Amino acid sequence: MADRRVVLVTGAREGIGRALAEHYLAAGDAVVGMSRQGSDLVAPGYRHVCADVTREAEVKEALAQVRRDFGGLDVLVNNAGIAAMNHALLTPMDTVERILSTNVAGTFLLCREGAKLMQRRRFGRIVNFGSVALPLKLEGEAIYAASKAAVVALTQILARELAEYGITVNAVAPTPVRTRLIANVPPEKIERLIARQAIPRFGEIRDITNVVDFFLRPESDFITGQVICLGGVS
Repeated sequence: MADRRVVLVTGAREGIGRALAEHYLAAGDAVVGMSRQGSDLVAPGYRHVCADVTREAEVKEALAQVRRDFGGLDVLVNNAGIAAMNHALLTPMDTVERILSTNVAGTFLLCREGAKLMQRRRFGRIVNFGSVALPLKLEGEAIYAASKAAVVALTQILARELAEYGITVNAVAPTPVRTRLIANVPPEKIERLIARQAIPRFGEIRDITNVVDFFLRPESDFITGQVICLGGVS
């Protein structure tokens, strides 16, 4: 692995993804941000690619561009995801398809194509995003939680499949963070959710970067297939 890591962050246009991209730029890494739309982030060492994580051809072309520009990939952070809050009886099929396509198929496609680049260097770190909606079994989040259950399964199985190539696969499951993802959730629902945490407060970007940094450390090469839930949720 080169001293300067090549880090790919999906969903990097705003919110947690944008913060992660800025965090790893500050650490001196070469960062590639990915989102469906362009980004106004301009910084030395930063490259933004427009791609829809649900479209195989776009994902493959984006990773081919990473290979051409940087020669490989060291770190993949699968932050891209969407959510919708609805009682199961009121959830339309197009919502089901959009959530599963983005959160599950999108994560899988990035893992598959990213691992192909990492395999060449016999090194890689993949960090996926789960959610406390799963262990808390949140009402109104059936499909979203199901999609994150699939991400956990992907994480644990890919950890075994990719271990022989020196690639670790782990996941972080954030509690609510003040981003657009929860903007339409009623405040009283957020308050009830936070009250169920052992540490009853909103999550912060530093909480997430702390866990991701831990997974990326060279000393974490024996840690794979793990899911860390924040806030004391289990």
